[in-house]
Amino acid sequence: MQYGIAVERLVGRISGRQRTVWCALLLTICLEPWSNIHAHGVQTHAQKSSSHTAATDQLAIQVTDDKLTLSVTDVPQVYLHGMIDADAPQRFAAMMQSGKIPNGSDVYLNSPDGNLAAGLALGRLFRSGSMVTHLGTPRRKGEPNTSVCTNACTYAYFGGRYRWAPTGADRIGLSPYHAATTQTGGVGQGQQTQPNDEIAAYLKQMDINPAAFTSTATASSDAIMWLSADQMMASGLANNGRLPLTATYQPSSGAPYLVLDQVDRHGERRMTIECKPGVITLTAINKVGATRAKQIVARSARSYFEINRQETLTQQRSGADVVNESITMTRTYPPARLEYIIYGQSVGAWVGDSNSAFRNGFTFDLEPVRATLKNYYEACWQAAPWPTHQKS
Repeated sequence: MQYGIAVERLVGRISGRQRTVWCALLLTICLEPWSNIHAHGVQTHAQKSSSHTAATDQLAIQVTDDKLTLSVTDVPQVYLHGMIDADAPQRFAAMMQSGKIPNGSDVYLNSPDGNLAAGLALGRLFRSGSMVTHLGTPRRKGEPNTSVCTNACTYAYFGGRYRWAPTGADRIGLSPYHAATTQTGGVGQGQQTQPNDEIAAYLKQMDINPAAFTSTATASSDAIMWLSADQMMASGLANNGRLPLTATYQPSSGAPYLVLDQVDRHGERRMTIECKPGVITLTAINKVGATRAKQIVARSARSYFEINRQETLTQQRSGADVVNESITMTRTYPPARLEYIIYGQSVGAWVGDSNSAFRNGFTFDLEPVRATLKNYYEACWQAAPWPTHQKS
């Protein structure tokens, strides 16, 4: 009150123009403490958030694990953006150990480069936690969503157990120098000097074929060898959530047995083919967890196999069962038609409702395992030959 009286007396003694200046000055003085309080309140809120604040020369680590995100993805989304600094792996590891970044998390990268040794270390952490790597940035109004990942960031990306190829305007690549060091004879420079064999050892540990860089990279005017999404998928640099399909068979004089197996981030898919005189037995096993398997089978009205994405061997209701954590289906198949599988482009197994509005299952693209399929076909013929006019 005394402060208000003093102000009133002071304003009453000065001219109109002076009065305007003094009022503006007093208004600024009065509002400044409230502005500071408001700013401090925002900063405190940011400190409480899951974002790992960092200086401009550090890699920022931001974890999005709100209820809406977890209801859709089941795991947190971890955004790494900025230059990869030497201490970034330690900060990331500490968040893993605290449980803030659990195994299987989605990691989104947006980094123009950084410390190469730190990039390799981050990649090893991603792999140890079976994490999924993407290119991406947090969505913010008025800011571009394009992500770029080069050199140290690219090596970190390769650490993902599952690696999603870039989409839209996102880009990933290596400088010509880094691309060369994946081959024979290159070494690093400056503080990031890395013997060529260390990079090669890292790529081998991550199951990355160095030869893929020369076949997928496209040179550009900005001296970066950019990797195209389609070629990354074809060469195995990206797998879009699925590990490579494997095919193994056990030669037997009585019943040769083939196993097709693929693991993805949601479970394991398997199909077996057993060859006996007069009959082929197909079994599909879709491991999705006991609870989910029961829900899917309860909702389904039919089950079927697919060859070249064409429905076949359809059964109603009783065609699929829950065994432990898996949905299983078994059908018999004529030996004379085995070649349709062996030389087909794809084979799959599905359950769904009566109007195809819902279905769950898997499809295997067979080209990568063609050689094993052909060997199995010959083994079947030797063990349980069908009439010669039926063998192609």
